[in-house]
Order: sequence, then structure tokens, then C-alpha cells
Amino acid sequence: MAQSTTDIVILGGGHNGLVCAFYLARSGLKVTVLERRGVVGGTAVTEAFHPGFRNSTASYTVSLLNPRVIADMELARHGLRVVERRAANFLPFDDGRYLLTGEGRTQAEVAKFSTRDAERLPEYETRLETVAAILRDLILTTPPNVVEGGWLAALPEMLKAASLGRRVSGLDMTARRDLLDLFAKSAGDWLDGWFGSDPIKALFGFDSVVGNYASPYTPGSAYVLLHHVFGEVNGKKGAWGHAIGGMGAITQAMAAACAEQGVDIRLDTPVAEVLTEKGRAVGAVTEAGDVIRARAVVSNLHPRLLFDRLVDPAVVPADFTERMSRYASGSGTFRMNVALSELPQFTALPETGDHLTAGIIIAPSLAYMDRAHAEARLNGWSSKPIVEMLIPSTLDDSLAPPGQHVASLFCQHVSPDLADKHRDTVADLMTETVEAHAPGFKASVVGRLALGPRDLERRFGLIGGDIFHGRLTLDQLFSARPVLGHADHRMPVPGLYLCGSGSHPGGGVTGAPGHNAARAVLKDIKPG
Repeated sequence: MAQSTTDIVILGGGHNGLVCAFYLARSGLKVTVLERRGVVGGTAVTEAFHPGFRNSTASYTVSLLNPRVIADMELARHGLRVVERRAANFLPFDDGRYLLTGEGRTQAEVAKFSTRDAERLPEYETRLETVAAILRDLILTTPPNVVEGGWLAALPEMLKAASLGRRVSGLDMTARRDLLDLFAKSAGDWLDGWFGSDPIKALFGFDSVVGNYASPYTPGSAYVLLHHVFGEVNGKKGAWGHAIGGMGAITQAMAAACAEQGVDIRLDTPVAEVLTEKGRAVGAVTEAGDVIRARAVVSNLHPRLLFDRLVDPAVVPADFTERMSRYASGSGTFRMNVALSELPQFTALPETGDHLTAGIIIAPSLAYMDRAHAEARLNGWSSKPIVEMLIPSTLDDSLAPPGQHVASLFCQHVSPDLADKHRDTVADLMTETVEAHAPGFKASVVGRLALGPRDLERRFGLIGGDIFHGRLTLDQLFSARPVLGHADHRMPVPGLYLCGSGSHPGGGVTGAPGHNAARAVLKDIKPG
């Protein structure tokens, strides 16, 4: 047993933990990061999964990473390079047709299915971007926090609310109505009001079920759609890209930036408990029995993982504990990496081309997605699942041997409680789903890694396999994330803060929760 002292101890070396560590260390605080696994990065990691093949294991594509975080951490100087997909999305259909979207081609592609929808597309994109811009502006802003006490305690939060109100009041009535719709409605209802053809609604509707164990007709799913469109790549809003070297290249660059600021990152160091004295968090105890005392503890863990397993319930208010026990967390995600001997050839578009750099979505309609969710809830998984496949080796030849490739399959819907004994059956089904559109795909698979929700929980601490650290529903967003009264990253135990995706603005590889949590810590804990 060893004892050490630091200013701040951060639990978890995922990307938000690293971002938080960087800002705190840059401000002059001594920071120690404790990471359970033998590699830094949390869900943003690149790992070998078959001899000669490596790929992003969980998070798999880049868009939401905040530009300010990229600039402040100088991630490019530390080796990060992100390239844009040469096409945005490719949707092959059973009738042999396809939709291929991207800069300069989406409207003409949509016109193949509906000239009316193609004509409406520019207005849709403009109005969606108007709302997304508001969200983008709020990403690095701590939401107004509901507090107890008199007017003096409430005044700062009232000013925050007033500032937000001014931003919203700057919108015209159309945009205000769109904002309400996108926060409260289902994606299906929102899209049905705009378009008539299935392909365009499937294209946009897919974003509403990514990591979301829900139908596109579930109320609130329109926000999940919105959550996926506020990103950018290399200054291009709404674009998606690939980090050369996989998602681990992001967190390796972050780790290098942290090291430059003197952050102590300890790998293979699982935490057994948050050390508390007189009701205050004062450090962490590792599973090896080492004690790291600190002025504050910042957790990058899933909030339920933190409070269910690491914090003494005796120091947590009973109402908070009760509400945290009901904090909804569960995803229908089934994640696969496959090693390929050759590129797939899609029946709809068999030649090699830009479509193979795109997000390849197998989900032809909102009705298909709705049935997939219903069947998964009934039977544990859908016999006709939703699959998005990316082939990052078309943009990055460092991931596979020459002439061979790797593919990421991000699949929905399976039950968050899918039993391990069904893993291979479901993995085979996902392969067959791609095979139906690209004959020969199954034969080209030379190796695979399949992770169901329980695997994602065991490996990455994602309760119920939830990639967002908790569902993005209205009762768990903004001022209510993770629980009303604690949107400012300060947990109900003094000295304990939350910097992970369970805090505002939620999931995705954004770095925003880490950035915002550091700001809260620095208001309370001064260097020196």
C-alpha cells in the first residue's frame, strides 16, 4: 500500500478525462489520472483484433470533437490528422437502387426518388442548421442549474437562463417552433412532416436511433437526430471524417498534450472507492490498496457506475441515490470489427468508388427501423437489424495489410440485456445482413471482434452498453443531466465532480463535458 498526494485525481482516462486533466494542469494544478485498462482513451481507442488488423474498438468516426478542444490541446501538433469521407452516406436498397449523399450530390440523388423531396431539401437543411447552431453555441456553456437557497444563490443561474433566453429570442418564430419540435417530437414525426419518400427519411432517421434503443417514432428521438448534426470536420459543419490511425489517435494525441502539461497518467490502475472524510471527497483508493489524496475528485465514469460502486451511499443524499437508481441507461448497440480479404461489392453499385468511404447504412425506411426496435424488444434482437458499416481502410492504409481492409459495423437493435450465448448468432446475422446487399462479403471475412451491450459494459463501463452514458431523453438533458440540481458538474458530495458523457452535453467524442467540468473545478479549486 502506497500513499501519494495530488491536487486533482481524475477517475478514468477516456477522452473527457484527458480533456479535463489538460485544462486543469494548464492552469497550474497537479493532476493524476487513474485508468483501469492498460491503454488510455476509454471508448476512443484503436486496438488489434486480428493478426495484422487493427481498428477503432468502440467509437468509430469523427465529427463531434469540439474545435476549441482541438485547438487548445494542439492535437494536430501532437499527431492527430482527420480526413473527411469522400462521400457522406451510401444506402443500398433491395430493388437495386441506391442513395449516395455528400457535398454537391445529395439533392440530385434524392431527386431520383422524389423531385418534391429534393426541392424541399435545401430548406430542411437550412432550418435544421439554424437549430443546430444554437446547440453548437451551448456545447461549451454550463446549463442553468436549479439550486436551493435564497436569491443570492440563484442569481448566477438566473443570469445564465437570461443569456440562454436572449439566444433563443433571437430566433424567428419558425426556428423557435422547430426547436420545440426537435426537443420533444419523434424523428419520424419530424421527418414525415418534411418528406414523402422512404430513402431520404431513412437517411436522416438513422441518426435518431444510433446508440438509442428506440424507434424513430419514439418521442424525443428527434433530439438524438439533432445531437448527431452539430459537429464538423476541419471547419466544415455537419461533415464526418476519420482519424488516421483510428479513434485511438485522438486520445493518444490528448495524452501527449496532457503529458506536456505534467499530468500523471497511471494505467492498469482500477479504482476501488472514492475516499471521503466528513462527507467530502478527498481522494481515491485503488484496487491494489494505494491511496491518492486530493483536493478534489473528478469522475469520467458513467454516473451510475460512480455512485453504485465507488461512493459510500452514506454520504449521498437519499433522493439523489433514488433518482440515480432510475437513471435510464441502455443501448441497442451491437459493435463489430471485421478483417476483410477484399473490398465488398454491392449489388446496387458494384464498382470501387467513393461510396466505400461513406457510412454505409442498411435500413431502407423508418418503418423498417420501427419494426427492428419492436422485434428486439420482443425477441432480444431483430431478424432484420439496422447496420451502419464503415471501411476506414479505404482512407487509412495503416489499419490492414496491403490489399486487405477493415470494416466497422455499428448495429442496432439488440436488447441491452442480450445474453453472451447469443453473441455469435447475432454477429452471424449482421454479416448476413451485409451479404444480402454485397454478395461475397461473408466469404471475405477472415476475422472479427463482436461486442454486445454486456461486452461494452464490461470492457468500457457503459451501463447497458449505452454509448452516451445515459439516454438522451428530455428528463436527462441540459439542466437535468444527470440529475436536476447537478448540471454544473458538481455532485452532491462536496469535492466530487463529473466530467464524462453523463454530464452536459452528453455522449459522443466531443471533449465538451471535460472542458466544462474543468471550468467548474477551477472556480472552486485555485492553483497553489
